[in-house]
Amino acid sequence: MAQPDLSDIKRRMDGAIETLRKEFQGLRTGRASVNLLDPVMVEAYGNPTPLTQVGTVGAPEPRLLTVTVWDKGMVKSVEKAIRESGLGLHPSSDGTLIRIPLPDLNQERRQELSKLAGKYAEQAKVSVRNVRRDGMEMLKRQEKDGDITQDEHRRWSDEVQTLTDNHIKRIDEALQTKEKEIMQV
Repeated sequence: MAQPDLSDIKRRMDGAIETLRKEFQGLRTGRASVNLLDPVMVEAYGNPTPLTQVGTVGAPEPRLLTVTVWDKGMVKSVEKAIRESGLGLHPSSDGTLIRIPLPDLNQERRQELSKLAGKYAEQAKVSVRNVRRDGMEMLKRQEKDGDITQDEHRRWSDEVQTLTDNHIKRIDEALQTKEKEIMQV
């Protein structure tokens, strides 16, 4: 009998957690992080482009980020993208250098960031559940095609569910850790 490939399901679920980790890096805690601007997309040459592909991000001080834009014509677009990113930042440019002072996190801002972290976690959970659904459909198809027996289908379904539960738990733990980090004064 053919054995379903659970490694692909696990890889895809791990990918959802990795994406969540990257998004969490962009959420600010107490100090400047170059990863804060990772989710920012800039309208460049008619296409949405990651900020990191139009300039270099630096953190010269704990409360300051800088972006050195490579193409002088892109400075206004980069400024606009940062301002509209929902991160609550107010950039100012000086030639091709954009300075982004990071305001102190007040309680209201911390709560907004916590909500955003929750939204990211929920998106990751949806991704994991979608992978689970794909896995369950694959098992149904294999049973229907006679590749696996009903008992094997049940056993593999349980394994897919266990993988799902473990990944959801990891997402919840990552969210708790991030919220604690954000709320810490």
